Order: sequence, then structure tokens, then C-alpha cells
Amino acid sequence: GKKSLRQKAVDELKHYYNGFHLLWTDTKVAARMVWRLLHGQVLTRRERRRLLRTCADLFRLVPFLVFVIVPFMEFLLPVFLKLFPEMLPSTFETESKKEEKLKKKLNAKLELAKFLRETIAEMAKRNRADTG
Repeated sequence: GKKSLRQKAVDELKHYYNGFHLLWTDTKVAARMVWRLLHGQVLTRRERRRLLRTCADLFRLVPFLVFVIVPFMEFLLPVFLKLFPEMLPSTFETESKKEEKLKKKLNAKLELAKFLRETIAEMAKRNRADTG
């Protein structure tokens, strides 16, 4: 059914608490990775991607904190998220946003595959015409 305003506010607070908790955990893991890098160890591809994502999330956190610190600016947060959808750190994304992003990537890949298939078919027609 429909949630009350209080329940919506509690859900949002839980969402942001979990987001900050995940970001803190990622930051601790990234700090260990940086420590390993400074001591000459090599990171795996997965570790390197996680380190880059965490660093990007920390840089995205700076403008996000402005909305939290400045009074009544949190009411403008939805407007800025609509204008700049990548502004929030990845730990604050909801499942629906993640699915939407995956769908967009999949559609882009399908369009690229369709374009490449059509291009190859056109090249095959030209080659047949030239040789036959």
C-alpha cells in the first residue's frame, strides 16, 4: 500500500545511513589497497577498479555534503540529481537506478551490435559484387 510521510522519511534516512556505511567500508578497503601500492605490491584488475570507484565516490561526496550541511538545501537535491544523475556516490544508488543504468548500457550495446552487423553485411555485399 501507500507509505506515510513518516515512513518515507525513515526509509530515506535508512537509505542514506546504509550509503554512508558502505562508503566508509569501501574507503577503509581502498586505504589498505593504497597502502599495498605504496609498499610495491601490484593490484588485481578488480582491486584497481574498486579503488578507482571509491576515489570517484569520495570526490562525488564533496558536492553532496554541501546539500547536507547547508540548511534547507536538501530540498534542492532532487533537482540537482535530475540535472546531474552521476552526482551521488555509487553506494547511494537504489536498485531501480542500477537496473535502469544496466538497461541503458545493454540498449547501447545492442545498437552497436546491430550497426556492426549491418556494416559487415554491407561490406559482404560489396565484396560479392566486386568478385562476382
